[in-house]
Formats: sequence, C-alpha cells, structure tokens
Amino acid sequence: MTTNLDALIPREDFEIKDGNQIPSQNLPAIQVRDLEAGSFLYLTLRKPDFQRETSEWTPDKVCDLIQSFLDGDLIPAVIFWNSGGYNFVIDGAHRLSAIIAWVTDDYGDGIISQSFFEYNISSEQTVIAEKTRKLIKKKFGTYNDHKYAISNQDKVTPEMLERAKKLATLTIQLQWVRGDSSKAEASFFKINEQASPINDTEKKLLKSRKKPNSISARAIIRSGTGHKYWSKFESDKQIEIETLAKDINDLLFTPKLETPIKTLDVPLAGKGYSTQTLSLILDLINITNDIKNDSELTDDTTGIETINLLKKTKKRLSRITGIHASSLGLHPAIYFYSTTGRYQVTAFYTILNLVQELESKPNALNKFIDIRSKFEDFLLSYKSIVNQTNTKFGSGLKSYKKLTNLFLHIISELQNNKTEQEIIDSLESSKEFDYINPEKIDYEEYMRKEFSTESKSGVFIINALKNPTKCNICNSLIHKNSITIDHVKRKQDGGLGMIENGQLAHPYCNTTYKN
Repeated sequence: MTTNLDALIPREDFEIKDGNQIPSQNLPAIQVRDLEAGSFLYLTLRKPDFQRETSEWTPDKVCDLIQSFLDGDLIPAVIFWNSGGYNFVIDGAHRLSAIIAWVTDDYGDGIISQSFFEYNISSEQTVIAEKTRKLIKKKFGTYNDHKYAISNQDKVTPEMLERAKKLATLTIQLQWVRGDSSKAEASFFKINEQASPINDTEKKLLKSRKKPNSISARAIIRSGTGHKYWSKFESDKQIEIETLAKDINDLLFTPKLETPIKTLDVPLAGKGYSTQTLSLILDLINITNDIKNDSELTDDTTGIETINLLKKTKKRLSRITGIHASSLGLHPAIYFYSTTGRYQVTAFYTILNLVQELESKPNALNKFIDIRSKFEDFLLSYKSIVNQTNTKFGSGLKSYKKLTNLFLHIISELQNNKTEQEIIDSLESSKEFDYINPEKIDYEEYMRKEFSTESKSGVFIINALKNPTKCNICNSLIHKNSITIDHVKRKQDGGLGMIENGQLAHPYCNTTYKN
C-alpha cells in the first residue's frame, strides 16, 4: 500500500500560462517554512496537469525521505519551471510532497486532501495515511513537535532540539528549466523516463491526456473527485462525468476488498487502491468501447465523447453486476478470483468480452442461463485454466481473447449436453486448447505449514462455496450487489408480496429469463 500525496501540490494546465515574462530571479533553494500551507511560495506551487499521480511511495519511503532531509543528507534537487506566476514542479514532486506532508500533517487524509477529494476519501487511503503518520511520529516526531521544541527547549529531548535548530538552515536545492511549455514538457518526459521510469499505462495517459478514454479513466479511479481533468467542459458536462464516474467506481470496487478474504461479498474488480487499478480501468474503457488504439481518438474539447465512453462502460458493467434489470449478477468469487483469493485480471477482461459476444447473438444470453450453473461448477473445478492460459499467452490483454474462446467452447459443449469428461477430452484433442491440462484443483496444494494471507483466504473460500446463496431461478451463485426479490407466483397470476411467495434471483433471471 502506498501513501497518497497527490493533493499537496495542485495541478495546472501550463500550456496557457506561457506568458513571455522571464522571472527576474530564480531561487537557488527553498526552506521548510516555505512549504507551510499559507506561505507565499507554497501558494504558487503547481504540478503540470499531465503529471502522474503522486501516490507511489510507501509509508517507509515517505518517512525515509523526511528523515534524510532532517539529517542533512543529500537529496536530489527539485526541478522547477516558472510561468504565469506559478512555479511548476517538473521533477521531484514526490520528494517535495513528502516534506509538505510532514509540514502540514497531511498524508492523504488531512485538511488539504479532504478538500481536494471532496471529503470522499477511501478507508484504504485513510488507513495508510494514519500508518505513515504513526511511523513518522515514532521515528522522529512531527513538524509541530519540532516547532514546539524551539520554544520549549527544556521540555524536549536533546535529539529533537538539535534537529529543530537545524531546520532553520536546511534547504531543498532547486534547478530551473528555461524556455516555454513545450520545452518544460519535453524535460518532464526525458527526466522521468531516465531517472524514475513511467509505467506504460501512465505514459499512455499522460501523452493522450486530452482524449476521452484518458479523461474517463482518471475520473473513474477517484470516483469523480480529485483533480478535474474535465474542468474545461461546461458545468453540466462536468457533473454528468462525475456522476457516471462514481457509479462505475461503485460497480467495480464496492464492497471493499479486505484480505485475508472472510466473505464471498468481494468486489468485481479487486482492490480499488493499488498500482494496477489505473491500468485495469483504462483497459476496461478500451475493451467496452472497442478502442484498439489511442490514435483512433481525437482530443475531447466538449466532454461529449468522454460522457459517451462512460455511458457505454457503465452499461457493459451493469450487464455483469448491479441491480439493473439487464444484470446477470455474475459472482466475482467464481469468475474473477483464484481459489486463494488472488484477483485475476485476465478473467475480468474475458468476461467483459464474453458477455459482448453473447449479446451479439440471438437468444444467446438465455441459452447461457440454461447451462450457467453447470458452467460455474466447471470453472470452480478447473480454476487452473485461467493461469494456464496466462502462462501460455501472457496475462491481461495478451490472453483474454484466447480465454474467451476457451470459455465459449466449454459453454457450447455444455449446451450440447456433453459431460465433464467429454469436455475434458475435447480440450485435450483440440489444437487450439492443447495447452490446457484440465486436472481438477487439489485445494490442499495451496496449504503450507504456516498459513499465508492467500492460504487463509483459500480456506474461507473453499468452505464458503460448499453452501453458497444461489439464485432460485438458474441455481447459480448470487452476489450481494445483484440480489432481487422475485415472486414465486407471478403478480399477474395473482401472486402476493408475502415472505412465502418470495425468492432470491439475479436481476436478468427475474425480469427476462423467467418470462
């Protein structure tokens, strides 16, 4: 888990801030008091709007950077670019944000962060912020502790007093980029690709930051809060983007995933707060909107294209989960998690693709419901086929279409009344699927002498799946996010809303398949 410091230096679009003025003097360094929330310098600090999220450091790394600063160790210079009255941080946002976090006592849950995220901070972010704060308090104390030490020298330890006295002379060295915004942007990519490589997803998002899929991904990951990459759109478009983004985030990450797993009520898309989450969301948007390459898209100047992508993404997700009448209510524990509770992103992309395939064929969804419980039993028995496909072709985008074909083959065989052994034989004899070794999983192989987080999750999942809650119509597992109450005897046939006449059902089974 990493500490989210993204709120501490605001973003700004510096392309319109060029101005031709040349600063009369560039500071060689800044002092710690310059980073207090109300200081003149702090109020001019900005990150370029294309800067990646400042949320990649662990609590230990944040703590170590601050301690290095307090100990007077050499810290690489922070690179600034000045324009339009703002001082843009071209490189060193994490370093500078760590010091600001210490000065403002904001590690992702303080006053600045609360305002930035519109008082909608996740519990994961709050927990990791408090963990960071406690670590720093234990190791060397808060900024306010050091200010107190200067005024109350006889009431603090000699070590803290010594550090507090040094704070007046400690500085963060600065370097300055000369030139216009294009020069500053080029410097940003050159520096970050050499010193601290940008991952492929971030690079894609940064370089296509005005395209609708990038704007959509940024909106979804923060549930419509945080920096508003959509702020130039008209207010009604901004509101619609934020509403759709929150709805999609809820469909993906509610309820929160806690490990080890002790409930089958797991979220559709795993953890909503991890280094892989942004990549998953961008891939989700591209798959559901059939975007093969960013070059297919133009910059979104009105917000309309972003809204269209978000609407289609929400519609696709609502087919898989939620209580919309079209929802199949596919249970994440069956489709997207391994036996030990590890999230399988390839399986997630596969189901997105599989459902689209079924929707494109007449009556294919109802035919799928006919054999759904048998298909889910097969997936439970042969969970290893996902990992075997990953091993053969690579994970995620590299293999999800291969896994889709495998799932479609199994579904077709079940619809042709083939037995489990006959399906296994067909896989072994197929050139397309000959990489599959369809041996039933021996759950005990996951259990070591000492219980790991995964093995603890495995113990729960195995036992919970022995007697799960099921849909009374299709006899498949039912998830808390997709429960509807169905009339056993239909209302049009005189059925009443009494407990004795009620049963649990998936939305689609209740509203479409049953009828």
